[in-house]
Amino acid sequence: MAIAPGGQAAKIEASREGVAQTAPEKEWPSAPARYWALFVIVFATFVTFFDQVVFGMLAERIKTDFGLTDAQLGFLAGPASIICYLFVGIPLARLADIWPRKYVLSGGVAVVGIVTALGGIAQTFVQFVGSRVFLAAGGSAHAPSSYSLIADAFPPKIITRAFALLQFGFIGGTTLGPLVGGYLIVMVSTWEPSTFMGLRIFGWQWILIWIATPAFLASLLFLTVKEPARFAPTADAIQIPKDASIGRKVLTFMGLDAAKAIHANGKVYYPLFAALALSATESFGLAFWRIPFMIREFGWNEAEIGGAIAITVLTGSLAGLVLGGTLVEWLGKRYKDANVRAAFIFFCGTTISTMVALLAPTGWGSMIAFGFGAMFGLAGAVPQNAAVQRVAPNAMRGQVTAFYLFMFTFFGAMGSFVIGLVSEYVIGDPEKLRETLVITAAILLPTACFLMFRAMRPYRLEVERLEALGR
Repeated sequence: MAIAPGGQAAKIEASREGVAQTAPEKEWPSAPARYWALFVIVFATFVTFFDQVVFGMLAERIKTDFGLTDAQLGFLAGPASIICYLFVGIPLARLADIWPRKYVLSGGVAVVGIVTALGGIAQTFVQFVGSRVFLAAGGSAHAPSSYSLIADAFPPKIITRAFALLQFGFIGGTTLGPLVGGYLIVMVSTWEPSTFMGLRIFGWQWILIWIATPAFLASLLFLTVKEPARFAPTADAIQIPKDASIGRKVLTFMGLDAAKAIHANGKVYYPLFAALALSATESFGLAFWRIPFMIREFGWNEAEIGGAIAITVLTGSLAGLVLGGTLVEWLGKRYKDANVRAAFIFFCGTTISTMVALLAPTGWGSMIAFGFGAMFGLAGAVPQNAAVQRVAPNAMRGQVTAFYLFMFTFFGAMGSFVIGLVSEYVIGDPEKLRETLVITAAILLPTACFLMFRAMRPYRLEVERLEALGR
């Protein structure tokens, strides 16, 4: 029998009937309204990942024209984009819990468009870093608000389907990004630097200006979404005192109560958070350095890499959606911890595929293995997201999700920098990028698998506790 955190087992048992009888019936949005909201979220997700992938395709051009080292390039791609997140990520996620989420999402994606365009007019490395600093301000608002809105728009029995469909934004961005980005890079590769309003702009910088425009369309589309009603808090949810001081309310806005809820249930959250952090460090770092790896190791150009990634990642991602949904549904009929159990299986698949890709003797062998990594990675994304939404307190789901995704965003952004540091200070030879990537993958990914395995039992107990509360 599950034991509730904080010694509240008796309280939960006593309140079980009361909760079931007094909880108001949830009025779900109509099917057209919920799927239109999902479509707009998918489109905004596509724009976000498309911009990120195209930026990664520009890595070698940025390094050459700005005269950067591998460590500086890694910093630009990673830590520079999450410095702002450290200060505004959690507070912005709080807006998802108290404001209409469609407005938070609209403003966030507009910021992404502005920041991307600013990179197109940066004149120095410092200015480029400055533009990337604010990128996370927009991105940090997107995931918590999106997940919270989806959780209140789709009934539990079909929410996994919604999260599966959400992955099409990721699939589109990560497949069209390399394809379109590679084509555009080759197209502007012969362009001489131009002058615009006194600013010297390299040919590849025009690409950043062009790809910023869809973000503004997504911002407008969010204004047409119907905001769904929020779930009422459960009986044992942490509540903000009604007579709280301004200082106390500020601390709540900064994430104090969400942090308390996470710590109170640390056996559930901490392994999930740590596993995501380690896997994100490796996966996002590898995603950025994959282009330089293929250029340095196999002599491919950006157009060839973009075409290969589009084929392998698209195929792998679509297969991942089918595999992920099928396995989670099958496990769901047998285990309460189906979401975390499935994530563990997919983490193991990602680890094996990544190591094969890095050790493959040919470019296409490496790309095909990367495709399998994409399949397992995407298949694992759905149960990971669903797992957190299943156990997060209703009243602070946005901030709890933000803490979870902070591990994804912060450590994922650090991945490119970590690999750059290992390349420069451990291996000491930019041409030995393969050795660098093998070392980081061999350390980070198996550890993430172990942590996800450790999360299964406490997650199962928490699901049983919530079911006893009628949630």
